[in-house]
Amino acid sequence: MGYDIVGDVHGQASKLEALLEGMGYRLKAGAFQHPHRRAIFVGDYIDRGPRQVDTYRIVRAMVESGSALAILGNHEFNAIAWHTADPATAEGFFLRPRHGATGAKNRQQHQHFLAEVEGTRLHDEIIEWFLTLPLWLDLPELRVIHACWHDGYISELKPLLGPSQTLTTELMVRASRQGDAVFEAVEGLTKGLEVALPDGHAFLDKDGHERRNVRIRWWDETSHSYRDLALMPDEARMALPAATVPAQSRPIYDQRKPVFMGHYWMQGEPVLQSSKIACVDYSAGKGGPLVAYRWDGESELSTKNFFAEGGSDA
Repeated sequence: MGYDIVGDVHGQASKLEALLEGMGYRLKAGAFQHPHRRAIFVGDYIDRGPRQVDTYRIVRAMVESGSALAILGNHEFNAIAWHTADPATAEGFFLRPRHGATGAKNRQQHQHFLAEVEGTRLHDEIIEWFLTLPLWLDLPELRVIHACWHDGYISELKPLLGPSQTLTTELMVRASRQGDAVFEAVEGLTKGLEVALPDGHAFLDKDGHERRNVRIRWWDETSHSYRDLALMPDEARMALPAATVPAQSRPIYDQRKPVFMGHYWMQGEPVLQSSKIACVDYSAGKGGPLVAYRWDGESELSTKNFFAEGGSDA
């Protein structure tokens, strides 16, 4: 069976419908299905786009019909934390803060989803379903993770997780506490590896927030400096020193099988990160196309197997 690994949808249900139809999926008994292929979704189904609930319903129907697999993205993790009361605080406080400047920023990031579901039973239903999504897939032929395949973090989490690599309520609490090992592991797998910038360096992220830590190109084993590895605007990146990122901050992928990820808001023509690593997030939530990789059993990936559909409608 072939797999179609689909990038971050971010509420862009129209792009998702067009992508699936373009790849030969058709609605059957309420779910998009393909006669001999299966979709795999890399997470981030919600936030930003105009059709949040529709996206959820499409993906869930496909999973429940057996025509797709799906994993948890950082936006689903954040949605669960936003919805889950913090057991260590007073009533009205949640694992993802809703108060003060941090709470305002969190609500802004989540506002498109909340506009469709806040205060409804559907909100509860969607969060319950998000909690059934695994953090990763390690299939016989390929792997799927939202942001970073990190064997160390995966090994730490495996004995703690629920069935099929899912987060439990207890783990959600730990994953929301900075300084907890579970926080570090879940953060790394769903949001990528982050390192502190050298003293005196900062940058503004895509939402205009100042950052003094930066995500790195964990997949790039040929580069070693902050300047080469930092995921940040080129002008700020080129101002970084050529200092080496500490080796312990970078995992080494074992290359045993292809791994697919989303999360990184890539732009331009889809390219491989290596012959074994492919990102399928090309900024569908901000005007880019929704991208999939059509995998047919190859152990060495090829750019010719990317499939893109749509653009604009950010």
